[in-house]
Amino acid sequence: MNRIIRIDPKLKEVELRHKPRIVRVNSFDEESATLFIKEISMAHNTGQSFIPVVIDSYGGEVYSLLAMISAIKNSSLPVATVVEGKAMSCGVVLFSCGQKGMRYIAEESTLMIHDVSDWVHGKNAEIQASAKESKRLNKLLYEILSDNCGKKKDYFWNEVQKRGRADWYITPKNAVRLNLADYIGLPTLHVDIKVDISLK
Repeated sequence: MNRIIRIDPKLKEVELRHKPRIVRVNSFDEESATLFIKEISMAHNTGQSFIPVVIDSYGGEVYSLLAMISAIKNSSLPVATVVEGKAMSCGVVLFSCGQKGMRYIAEESTLMIHDVSDWVHGKNAEIQASAKESKRLNKLLYEILSDNCGKKKDYFWNEVQKRGRADWYITPKNAVRLNLADYIGLPTLHVDIKVDISLK
C-alpha cells in the first residue's frame, strides 16, 4: 500500500510525535498477535482517523487470530483491511473483520477458506477432546465470516461442506460477490500535515 505525505508549505519543519501506523500481518502466532495488539493500541495515539491492517499470510494459529479479532472489536478507531498477495485460513477471517466499506483486495491476490486443522496425537481421550475443540473453533470462525459478510450463520460452513471440505480458493471478483471484500485494488494512504487558522 502506497503512502503519500503532504506537508503544508506554511510549515518550515515537521516532527510528528507519533507517526501514523500501518499494521502488517504475515503470520498468526503468539508473537505476531502480541505485536498486532501493541500496534493497534499505539495507532490510537497518532491522531489518525482509522487503522490500516495489511495482510499477506498463509495463516497460522487460531487462538492468535482470535486475540487479533478481539483487538479490532475493541478498537475505538475503524480498521481498514487490505490484502496484498494472499489471505488464507486465519488471514481471510481477519480480512473479513475490516470495517464495512474499508476492505480492499489487490487484483493479483487470493483468498482461501478451509476447516481448522487438528494435529493432535496421543491418548484417545486427548484426541477426542481436541476434535471437539476443533469443531467448536470451526463453527466459531465460519460464523464470524458469515456475520462479517452479512450472510446466514451457517453460510460458509455449508459452502465448504458442498466442496467436500477441500480448500476453497476465492478470486478478488468472487470476494466482492461474496461480500468478503468491498473494493478490488490497493488504496493509497494520504497523510496531510497542515496549519489550519480560524477565528471562533
